[in-house]
Amino acid sequence: MTIRTLLAAIILGSGSFLAPFVAQAADKKVVVAYQTDALPSSVAIANGELAKATGYEIDFRKFNSGAEIFAAIASGDVQVGYVGSSPFAAATSRGLEVKAFYLASISGIDEALVVRNGSGISSLSDLKGKKLAAAPVSTDHYQLLALIKSLGLSEKDVQVFAIPQPEIVASYNRGDIDGGFVWDPALSELKKNGKVLITSKDVAEKGAPTFSAWVAASKFADENPTFLKSFASVINKYYASYATDKKAWDGDSENARLLAKTLGGTPDQQAAALKNLTLLTPEVQASGAWLGGGEKSGAAKILKDTAAFLKDQGKVSEVLPSYAAFVTPDAVINASN
Repeated sequence: MTIRTLLAAIILGSGSFLAPFVAQAADKKVVVAYQTDALPSSVAIANGELAKATGYEIDFRKFNSGAEIFAAIASGDVQVGYVGSSPFAAATSRGLEVKAFYLASISGIDEALVVRNGSGISSLSDLKGKKLAAAPVSTDHYQLLALIKSLGLSEKDVQVFAIPQPEIVASYNRGDIDGGFVWDPALSELKKNGKVLITSKDVAEKGAPTFSAWVAASKFADENPTFLKSFASVINKYYASYATDKKAWDGDSENARLLAKTLGGTPDQQAAALKNLTLLTPEVQASGAWLGGGEKSGAAKILKDTAAFLKDQGKVSEVLPSYAAFVTPDAVINASN
C-alpha cells in the first residue's frame, strides 16, 4: 500500500486497513482474578508492575474463593486466576479446560483450623459433635473433610458448613460455629479469640496435600505464552526479593503497606502472614516433582487424588484418567531463561 492509498483510507474512514491494528490492541486486555492470601507477588498488582511487564491492560478483580474464580473462568469473564488445588480438581473433573502455570505456594501454616475459645475443643478428639466451617470447595474445605475422615468421623459426626470466609468470621464471632479452616485475613481474625488446632501442613502430612496456583484458561494460555512468561517473571522477582531481603517485607515496609492496601488488614498482619507461606523456587516448580513431570508430576497427582476424594464425598461425579494436561512448566522455564 502506498502512502497516498494509506492517507486516502484514513481520510475516507476506511476500517478495513486499521481493523487488524485495532483488534491487536483490543486483544491486549485480560481479566485476572486474585484472592486475599498474602503473597509477595500481590505487590505487583498494587504497583502496576504486572501490567507494565506484560504489556497488557489488566483488570484485577478480587474474589472470595477459588470456586467463584473457576465459575468466572467458565463464563469467560476471567482468563487468569489464583486458586487452590481442591476447586481446581473439581473444576477440571467437570470439564473446564485450564492450565496451572505457576505454583504460588504449597501446604503450609498459612491455612489452618482455628477453634474458638469456649468451644470445648482442646484437641482433635474433641471435634465430634462440633460445628466447623470452610469456604465452599476450597482447599480448606477439602482438608477439613479429609481431616474428619482421618479421625474416623463423618459429616454426621461433625457439622461442616461451606460458607464464604467473611461469613465464617461473622459466625465465629457470634458463637454460631466452633471453628473454621481458613486463610488470611480470616485466619488472623479467628486467632484473636481462639487457637490453631491444626495447620494445612499437618493435614498434608496426614495424606491430603494441597497447593495454590496461578491458572489460565487453556485457550488463553495457548494463544498468549508471552503473557504467561512475563507474568511468571514478575512473580519470580518478588519471590526472590522475599527470600533474600526480609527487611524489605517487614511490617514497616512499603511492600507490606501495599499488600494491606490491596488485600486488607494491616501492614503488620500482612508481614506476619507472609512468614507462614511455603514457597517453591522456579527450579523446583519446573522439575518433575511439581509441574514438569507430566502424569507423574506432583501437581497432577495431587489434583487426581483430590478429585478421587471429592468423588467419594459426592462432590464430583467423575475422576479423569489423568490431570497432566492441566499443568505446564513452560511459563516458569521460559521466565527463568
